[in-house]
Amino acid sequence: MKWITREKIKVDRVACPWLIRNFVDPEAQFVFLPNDTDWAKIDSGTVFDVPNCELGHHGEDVSFNSIVKKYKLTDPALVLLGEIVRAADSHPRNPHIAGEGLRWIASGFGALGLSDHEILEREFIVYDALYAECKRQIKKA
Repeated sequence: MKWITREKIKVDRVACPWLIRNFVDPEAQFVFLPNDTDWAKIDSGTVFDVPNCELGHHGEDVSFNSIVKKYKLTDPALVLLGEIVRAADSHPRNPHIAGEGLRWIASGFGALGLSDHEILEREFIVYDALYAECKRQIKKA
């Protein structure tokens, strides 16, 4: 299935494809369109992390959290990772301490001059590592 979002990806628009590919749709294809796209006119594929969409920001939740909820992903490590993504991508009342580091990493990838697809290819390993640490932290608790 095609998953469609805005170009010039950073935190949430990297975390969501990682989540989708690993837990929702292993064959997912990601399409990145300009910010000024008329998102309401997209009639094929699933739109995420764009204004006024189901799989977007709602309250303090970022798109990662919306996907976790819609697809009923209950793994506590994914929920914890969602807290980190939320802290890195927005300004929640009680941000997770790891969020600022993730924000810096995402900004660094953006500064490398890579395409959105190249960023996904390189940054997925960061989310693999964060997820592994989240699982480890959950086991310790």
